[in-house]
Amino acid sequence: MPHWLQLMAESLGPLLWAGLIFTIPLTLLSFTFGLILGLITAIARLFGAAPLAAIARFYVWVIRGTPLLVQLFVIFYGLPSVGILLDAFPAALIGFTLNIGAYSSEIIRAVISSVPKGQWEAAYSIGMSWRQAMTRTILPQAGRVAVPPLSNTFISLVKDTSLAAAITVPELFQAAQRIVATTYEPLILYIEAAFIYLALSSVLSALQVRLERRFARYGGMLEANA
Repeated sequence: MPHWLQLMAESLGPLLWAGLIFTIPLTLLSFTFGLILGLITAIARLFGAAPLAAIARFYVWVIRGTPLLVQLFVIFYGLPSVGILLDAFPAALIGFTLNIGAYSSEIIRAVISSVPKGQWEAAYSIGMSWRQAMTRTILPQAGRVAVPPLSNTFISLVKDTSLAAAITVPELFQAAQRIVATTYEPLILYIEAAFIYLALSSVLSALQVRLERRFARYGGMLEANA
């Protein structure tokens, strides 16, 4: 067996284990919390009082205007200077959640705004409250439109979690870095890590297509191209 192939075979287990224990949980938790934060932020900007909307706009402006890596460094390396100490994984979770929250809020705000005003009027005409109209009429319609951009955000997040290696989270990419430090084979190990990320992204992309087709069939959207 060639040396490079043997090295990839031996390192595959540790890389996949790091992905299973850290990369995937970090991705799922960050996206879930970020989506909740994004929904709250979008609603605050669209329907909140002026001070609340201003705070939401400021949050989105700051997060979208600064690099994710800088945000992670501020949380993990910067906050200890003011007495706030966080372990690597919680720091990464907070950083990715804040980042996803800002970007997803813009998607959610746009799709809520795209729902015709007549849908609100129809909901109110049958006696629904604002909350009922939002949860039963507006969000289901907006959700179908939001599936493609939010799915793309999720796929990007899988790859962005590699930045957590910079704050010592032992996820997939840092596992590759540690193996490189002992084998001195950066090209082979980093290519292998890239292939694993590619495989994860490909699976998620296939699931995204299936999800879009399902919503196209039952939600009245244009059918996805085959």
